Amino acid sequence: MKLRSLLSPALAALLAFAAGGVTRADEGMWLYSAPPRDQIKKKYGFDLTDAWLDHVRLSSVRFNSGGSGSFVSGDGLVITNHHVGADDLQKLSDEKHNYLKDGFSATTPAEEKKCVDLELNVLQSIEDVTLRVNAAIPVGATGEQAVLARRKITAEIEKESLAQTGLRSDVVTLYQGGAYHLYRFKKYTDIRLVFAPEQGVAFFGGDPDNFEYPRYNLDVCFFRVYENGRPVKPAHYLTWSANGAKEGELSFVSGHPGTTRRLLTVPELEYIRDNQFPYQLALLKRREVLLSNWGNRDAENARRAKDELFGIQNTRKARDGALAALQDPGFFGAKVAAEAAFKQQLANRTDGKAALAAFTRIADAQKTIGRIATRQRLLEGSVAFNADSYGLARHLLRAADERPKPNGERLREYSDARRESFEQQLFSDKPIYADLEIVTLADSLTYLVEQLGVNDPVVKSVLAGKSPRARAAELITTTQVREVAFRRKLSEGGTAAVAAAKDPLIEVARAVDAEARALRKTLESADETKQQAQAIIGQARFALEGAGNYPDATFTLRLSYGPVQGYEENGQKIPAHTTYAGLYERSAKQGNQGDFELPARWLKKKSALNLATPFNFVSTADIIGGNSGSPSINRAGEFIGIIFDGNLASLSGDFGYEDQQARALSVDSAGILEALRKVYEVPELVNELVTGKR
Repeated sequence: MKLRSLLSPALAALLAFAAGGVTRADEGMWLYSAPPRDQIKKKYGFDLTDAWLDHVRLSSVRFNSGGSGSFVSGDGLVITNHHVGADDLQKLSDEKHNYLKDGFSATTPAEEKKCVDLELNVLQSIEDVTLRVNAAIPVGATGEQAVLARRKITAEIEKESLAQTGLRSDVVTLYQGGAYHLYRFKKYTDIRLVFAPEQGVAFFGGDPDNFEYPRYNLDVCFFRVYENGRPVKPAHYLTWSANGAKEGELSFVSGHPGTTRRLLTVPELEYIRDNQFPYQLALLKRREVLLSNWGNRDAENARRAKDELFGIQNTRKARDGALAALQDPGFFGAKVAAEAAFKQQLANRTDGKAALAAFTRIADAQKTIGRIATRQRLLEGSVAFNADSYGLARHLLRAADERPKPNGERLREYSDARRESFEQQLFSDKPIYADLEIVTLADSLTYLVEQLGVNDPVVKSVLAGKSPRARAAELITTTQVREVAFRRKLSEGGTAAVAAAKDPLIEVARAVDAEARALRKTLESADETKQQAQAIIGQARFALEGAGNYPDATFTLRLSYGPVQGYEENGQKIPAHTTYAGLYERSAKQGNQGDFELPARWLKKKSALNLATPFNFVSTADIIGGNSGSPSINRAGEFIGIIFDGNLASLSGDFGYEDQQARALSVDSAGILEALRKVYEVPELVNELVTGKR
């Protein structure tokens, strides 16, 4: 199916510009329905044809666990990052097999391991439904009334699309509410692990080297997609380039960037700088210490905590970098100056009053969010209940309450269009470790007391006269929600079965649910106010400055581009590529210890490798979290590498693009082949990549 737009040309131009100002250099996470054809043609002489875009789009894959990937063979082989696949490696592991640490390789199809609850999506079409969504909102409606109306029409569109096409159908909010697009995905749920290297080389350098460059990471993981018990035969997949990336060549990144905040107003950015990010960082560091200490008690603890600890450390460092950008007077000052200049332009126009008023509405809504932030995070955000068991308990409670309601009146996660994906997660038999759950729940209940005080009614209700540690142990050891059969029974039985179960953890969720829902309602009303105001501001900006931009990232498919190019840092030239020689030099310099210790097979096979082989490389492509696993692609549509990180300078990318030092990091396709051939000796996998078939 072709991507299509139903917008009028004028409105389409407005939304294309709503990001706020003409882009520069190779900036942009572009919609496939509005690609930067003219910019690329003018600067690089390359035509983004419909055929090229369709091929790349249908070769691109979204990992719903968080990340991107791509088909690289006609037999359903998909590549992503090791750290994207880490969640699945962890779920497949046990006390005897640590696939996250030691790696995995299937030598025959029968040995490919089926993942527990992984869902992959491939974008089939985009339809602009902005007019339909906005038409369903009563004139003058704001706050709760508008939220409910928008929820109803969104659920209607998604259910209707699912029934008509059988495809996963999500209405995506773009331009902070300036546009609504219906994304339809082909969904796959039978995903099997094919190959993963050891974490020691996939994440070589560990936390010390994270977001640094030069880097030496084999951050790859291969899966195979099945349907009806057989490998899928995708009509589109990326041909593997044995030669890899060439310095100076134009490269493209097709992936699913998670979230950017480039469209936000100054009060919203101030809130993030002064409230949201400092809070998140303090919580991340608290949990990092907790899991590190627990993991250090023995090897099995370390295995169980490893994946979550990695995610916390990665997010912590990313937040540190993003917060540093907001605290930089030059960076933040430029945001303030740009907004002030725009407001001055509005003040000089007779039609600028509505947009100026919209800025005030956003500021007021942000104050409302700030007033409820602590309790909203703790209760509705479940920060006070950091345990998978609690998440299951609340879903059982809420799903039972929401199902009897009309589809359009439910909380969005329980709508009919999302039911299949929701139940795949609800009934997953992934391992949940009671001892770790007690530790994390006890700490988060302690945090609840610290934030609200021992005399708060919610605290008293949750703790039931016990200490946080004692209460956590009691709840985790007595709940039955970790049993899949129990969850199925309650889900099928509805509200009566959930109430009759008297499960202690479900009852805790029930005790806080009324306030949590009220806080959610307030937050959604404030967000609705901001969305409506942003649409007015976007329209005014278009009237002043014209078209030519992209929306903030939404974990949906985007196209970025830029040359493979090194940079200069502290007077030193940083080359575009690293090599295997650099890997061994870096390890030796650190005594081959700790995060720089290479797996034994890598030491043994050093002499077999061509040490001059390109390993990692950098480009100016505009990326953010969620792009992990995205393919790097050349003009011919060939796979030349896989995005796995950004450097330190790229961490400001949440709020703005920079191309002097900020770089996207990839593992080179030539380097991947060299490792598979010489170190892992997996000729079947190498042959599939080279020929495109198994």
